[in-house]
Amino acid sequence: MFLSLTEASRQALEGLREISTLKWYAVPLLVFVAYIYAKEVKKARQTNNWDPILAALILFGCDFFNETWNGWVFHLTKRSAVWTAPGETAYRMTIGWNIEIIFTFALLGLVYYHSLLPDERRRILGLPNRWFMALFFAAFCVFIEVLLNLAGLLVWEYPWWNRTIGGIWLIFLLGYFYWFAAINLMLKLKTMKGKITLIGVIYAVPIIMNLLAWGLGFRY
Repeated sequence: MFLSLTEASRQALEGLREISTLKWYAVPLLVFVAYIYAKEVKKARQTNNWDPILAALILFGCDFFNETWNGWVFHLTKRSAVWTAPGETAYRMTIGWNIEIIFTFALLGLVYYHSLLPDERRRILGLPNRWFMALFFAAFCVFIEVLLNLAGLLVWEYPWWNRTIGGIWLIFLLGYFYWFAAINLMLKLKTMKGKITLIGVIYAVPIIMNLLAWGLGFRY
């Protein structure tokens, strides 16, 4: 079925979602993430400000969507996903998504929210601080991805998603920037119902895509 797989794809498929590959260090990582969320929930109960938690959920949902369409690309091309994470991992969830990435992006939304200035009208270098931070965080994420790519931990197969000017811009916009833009949009909404609706839409799309993929026998 996958006769023209890239070497990175072959490596990433080995041990895919096999519990026997789980490593011990995933456990303290899980506890660390759970502790941070517990602290955030406790604070939210005291202040009735749930925006930090909602920001984290939005960012993780956007990453979930990215990893889903990336898996679809792999299945439909029968060759390679747009990005592949073939290296050592405590657990490989999909061909481009491992538990280390999951824990990282489970926390990044909190980091972003707490980096914003309290007054949204404040400007940084002439830009509203929220949009300046969105640009900064997206650029920093791309920088980290380039380092991971250079180290061979994150493999890019296609020329339109690579270390070229056009490729970097695409990674910046579709890979990351819209995540932080979605958080900024959520912060603009006035009601909890509107915020929850936005989060629901963000998660509904990849959930439906994954259920459809599971029903059709996709493997990614």
